[in-house]
Parts: sequence; structure tokens; C-alpha cells
Amino acid sequence: MQSTSNYLWLLNDILGQGATASVYKARRKQTGDHYAVKVFNHVSYLRPYEVQMREFDMLRKLNHKNIVKLLAVEEVGTTKQKVLVMEYCAGGSLHSVLEESENAFGLSESEFLIVLQSVVAGMNQLRENGVVHRDIKPGNIMRVVGEDGQSVYKLTDFGAARELEDDEQFMSLYGTEEYLHPDMYERAVLRKPQNKKYGVTVDLWSIGVTFYQTATGSLPFIPYGGPRKNKEMMHKITTEKPEGMIAGVQHRDCGPVEWSKELPITCRLSEGLKFLLVPILANILEADQAKCWGFDQFFAETNDILHRSVIHIFSLQQATVHKVYVHSYNTINVLMDAIFRQTDVPAVEQEFMYEGYCLELDLVQQVDLVPKTTEERPIILVSKEQKAPIGITYKEPDVPTFPPKFDLISDANLAKIVTCAVHQLLRITKSLMKCQDFILRGVYWMLAILKEECRNTVQRVATLNLKLDFCKSTMMRIQKIYGQQSRMNPSEGGDVHMKLQLTVHFLATISQNVQNSQKQLDQIAAQWSTTNDIHHKDSTIGKVEVLLEKVSAIHRQLKKDRMKMKLQYNDEQIHKFEKLNMGIHAKKVLALVREDAEQKYKKLLTCVKDWMRTACDIRKQLRSFGEQCESLHCDLENCGAYLNNMYNQIPLKVEGDQSTTKSTASTVYPDQKCMEMAIRMKQLKQEIEHVTKELQQNNMTIQSLSDGQKPQDI
Repeated sequence: MQSTSNYLWLLNDILGQGATASVYKARRKQTGDHYAVKVFNHVSYLRPYEVQMREFDMLRKLNHKNIVKLLAVEEVGTTKQKVLVMEYCAGGSLHSVLEESENAFGLSESEFLIVLQSVVAGMNQLRENGVVHRDIKPGNIMRVVGEDGQSVYKLTDFGAARELEDDEQFMSLYGTEEYLHPDMYERAVLRKPQNKKYGVTVDLWSIGVTFYQTATGSLPFIPYGGPRKNKEMMHKITTEKPEGMIAGVQHRDCGPVEWSKELPITCRLSEGLKFLLVPILANILEADQAKCWGFDQFFAETNDILHRSVIHIFSLQQATVHKVYVHSYNTINVLMDAIFRQTDVPAVEQEFMYEGYCLELDLVQQVDLVPKTTEERPIILVSKEQKAPIGITYKEPDVPTFPPKFDLISDANLAKIVTCAVHQLLRITKSLMKCQDFILRGVYWMLAILKEECRNTVQRVATLNLKLDFCKSTMMRIQKIYGQQSRMNPSEGGDVHMKLQLTVHFLATISQNVQNSQKQLDQIAAQWSTTNDIHHKDSTIGKVEVLLEKVSAIHRQLKKDRMKMKLQYNDEQIHKFEKLNMGIHAKKVLALVREDAEQKYKKLLTCVKDWMRTACDIRKQLRSFGEQCESLHCDLENCGAYLNNMYNQIPLKVEGDQSTTKSTASTVYPDQKCMEMAIRMKQLKQEIEHVTKELQQNNMTIQSLSDGQKPQDI
């Protein structure tokens, strides 16, 4: 037990250890609250006194929520050894977060953005105070979980920090070799003499490596054998990196380096975020300090990402999930251009559905007026033209098999790799299932919208038929009168008669085609219902989660075995059985993903391709029918006006051999009024039927609630 006047701690309760100090979990004597104390070792006291005091001075002047707070400087017992008392970060370091099996391929997008925001805000505070950290790495970024459950990350360990303005340079060496700027690496690690000076941008290189590792779970530059074993190659990779590349990996001894200018497919970040992040990484992972961005540009570009809104989009025909990053003040035009970049669906072909309705967007409308979306409730994008399904892109992780040889260290390491792979397989399974959810939801909405459009088209045809009947009856009267009066020309109005006959044909054709479309939609609806039932009964995710828990439990046991270094005979046999069981569980997970989740997913992709092709054809046809109905409506209006006028101008022989003209009020008006009344009655009937249906549904809901049951989803 060690203590100061106000704090005490156990030496085995260590939180972290560095070259010059160790950090322990301590308690305040008066309250029992947890704190962190940094205790310096003898190596620290070999440094010049001003260097020893530098960290105290730095922490005293820095006060920010993204920087670990210095609460006190106290002395240990009678030794007068100074210790730093700091706030305790119960979430551990970013390094420990990345070491968790579920984060082996990087953090989730939401958590990555929190890291990005925290580091940027903390670094901005350092630069405002003219401080260069010189040891940025995941191990020096601590995590705290706030009252709202959200993470907050804080910069810590200012033992290497010093005051340095943007135009100043330094020559002293600090830092951790995997995160060192190549110029510093050459002198500090390779021990090559050089007289280079370093500026504040060396922190940007370390930040770039940290961000890449946070996004992917691995370092960006890896020589064969690893950075610590192949130091010369490590330096060669970082200094000879082609412009624009953000990663380089050597897979075999003396082999070529595989360069990449993109984040890997296993990365959990969306394409929308990658599009904005990759240029930042490319410009801060620049070995030439003259070409590297300065902090002003770095802060501008990162804050630009953090101030954007995220619009969640699901492209129905392509079966792809997207996150579009735009500013809330941008117009819909900008949003649609961003959607085009990710989906290759031109703005003129983009249509949207949200929560079962067509979403009409005004091109000059601002993005902040778009409905709020989430990963579970995206806007559904539908292209006017048929698009081939693409689906979720993913890479199945390698699942190693355990060798028969008994080796505590190797077994524990392999167990971690297997556990990481199963976590990734579970994520893939969830992505496939979520994609199927969105497909089924989008197709359901599309069917409902198309059925409504069919009903509207049928109603318009019925209205046109009423108008047509009126025109035909008026035409018959005119023909009858022409037949009774010899001085009339029977051929007068012949063109109108032909138009009416054509209209009869057009309306009959439209009615027949709409009926065919309704039958096709009913067929799709039946297929959809069967597929939807199968999908909602699927239990693949639950099975994988159960197997993951078993795999994780074995991993924890093998880690404990490794700590013992040697096992008794019975424990050794159990260890071997557990290793064997882990391999069996992993194979079951692979089989579930490949033979169950993937197969159902691919089958649904084939279905949605056929469904959406039919839906697109029907929608085009209905729009064509709509245009034809508009044209026929105009033609019938003109025909009706012409026939009314013609009918009213017919001279009739009346008693006394006097000629007169039929008045509109006495001849045409009653028929016109009857037609309008008939149309209105038909509309009233449909409205009453709709209200009756809603009342029936409400009664069913009330009845189910009174019976203590959940109302069935419609």
C-alpha cells in the first residue's frame, strides 16, 4: 500500500506503465472515490529538472473536457516523491478498447466519430496553448463513459509535451516507435545520425496512424514480421510511400509492399464517411513535413465532417445501405448529388419512400427539413430505371484451426483470433438480415403505392367513361335530329364520332392493362408474404450469438491458462477439450453464415430483382396511362363542348312553321347535371367504403386490446 496525505493505492492495482512512470488506481481517503495517480520511477529523475516539471506545468494550464484533468500534486509519505493525482477514466484507454475481440476490425462508425471529435477538440486546446504532445497513440487516449452512456475520450500523458508554436522546431526525441514520424523514427529507432529538426506536424502523423488504427483495428504500415522485428523495412515503407497512399503491408520476407489508398473492406465505416476521411489521412500521413497539412487545415477538414448531418439511405433495387454526410443548410440538390456519388443513380431518376409514403422533396428545400433518419429507419431510394442488385459487400474473416500441439501461448493467441472472427461473422449475419428487412419493407411500401395508383387509374377511367357516355348520348340526339330534318347534313360531326370510338378502345385497353397490373401485384404480394414469414421466423442471429458466447467463454479460459504458464494434468486435458470445442463452435458459425444467412440473402436478392423489374414496368405503364387519361380528358371536354354547341344550334320545326333554337337550359343542362351527380355519387360511395373499413379495423384493435392482446400489425 502506498499513500499521500489524501490518497492511497495498491502497487498491484496498476492501470498503465511507461518508460518513466506508472499509473495506479487510487482512492481518496476522505470519500473513497476513485482517482488515478501517476508515480514517477528513478529513470524519470535522471532527466533535467525543468523536463521533470514540464508535465506539471502543462497540465496546470490545460483545462478541457477532452484532456485528463490534473487535480493535485502530492508527495508520497516521507520520501517527498511527487505524484500527479488525476481524474480516473474507468473505460480504460483507446488501446484497451481496440484490444477487445469485437473491435478487432475497428470501431463502429458512431464510436469512431466520438474518437474523432474528442481528439480534434483536445488537440485544438493544445494548439491554442502552443503545446505539442509528441506521444499521441491509442494508449494515451483515455475513455470515460458519461451519464448518458456515451463515450468521452481524453488525451493524457504529457510527459513528452512541450510548448512549441507552429513556426518553431525541436530536435529532442520522444514517442512510441509505431506512431513516430519517419524523420524521428530514423534517428530514434534506427539510431542514424541526422540533424533534422521537427515541427508541430509530427503530432499529425501520430494522429493519422491512430485514426487509421481506430477505424480498421490494425496499423497502416506493417513490414513482414511486424514493426518491432523489421525496423529497416518499417522506415522504408513510411518514407517511400507513394503520394496519396494511406497504408502499406508487406506479406512475405523481401516481398513487395501492397499499397492502398482506401480503407479496407473489413472496416466498419460507411462509404460516405470514408469518402471524407481518406483525404485527411492521405494528407497527414505525409513523410515530407513540407507537404504535410498544417493544423489549421486539419482542424478545418475534420470539423467539416463533425458538423455534417447524416442521412441514412437504402437503395431498394441495388439492396445497398448508405450514409450520406451533408450540411443541414445544404439543399436537396446537394443531397441528391451525394446520393448519386454513392449509388450511381442520377438525380433525375431518384424517388424516395419513407415510413410507407412517397417522400416528395423540393430541390431548393434545405436538408434539415428532411425527416430524421436512423440506421433502423432509413429513407428508401427507388430508381425510375431498373438497377441490378449489388447487395452488402463484405469479406469473410479467416478462421484458423488449432494445431494438435499443446501450447498455452499459441492457443491463447489463436483463441483470440477465432473470437475476433466470430464477432465479425455475427456482424456480417446482422448486416445480411438487416438488408433483408429493408428489402421486404421497401417492397411492401412499393406494392401499397402501386396498388393505390392502380385504384386511382381505375377511378379516372370510370370518370372518363361517364364523360364518354354523356358525349355518346349527346351524339345520338344529334344524329336523331339530323335524321328527322332533311336539310341537315348527316355527315356533320363525323370526326367527333370517330374520336369517341377511339376513346372507347383506349379506355378498354387501359382498363384491361390495369387489371393485368393488379394481378401481377397480387402475385408479387403473395410471394412477398411467403418470404416475409420465412424471414421473420429466421433464428440465425440468435444461434450465432449463442455460439459466440461459448467461444468467448473458452477464450477467457485459455487466457487464464496462459497466465499460469503450466497446467496440472487434469487442467491440461480440459484445456485440450476446450480448444477442440472452440474449433467445433467456429465451424458451426461458418456453416450458419454460409449455408443459411447467405443463401437466404442471395435468394431474396434474386426475388427483389424480379419484383422491382415488374414494379418499374408497372409504374412506367401507370404513368403512361395517367398521361393518356389527361389527354383523353381534354379530348372529351372538347368533344362535349363541341357537341353541346352543335346540339344547341340545331333549328327545329315547331308548330306555326317557325324556327327556333334549343336552349342549353332545357336540353343539355339536365344531362350534364346528371353526369356530375353520378361522378359525385361514385366518389361518395368510395369514401364511405374507406371510412367503413377504417371503423372495422379500429373495432378490431379495440376488441384485441380489451382481450389483453397486442393489435396485429397491418
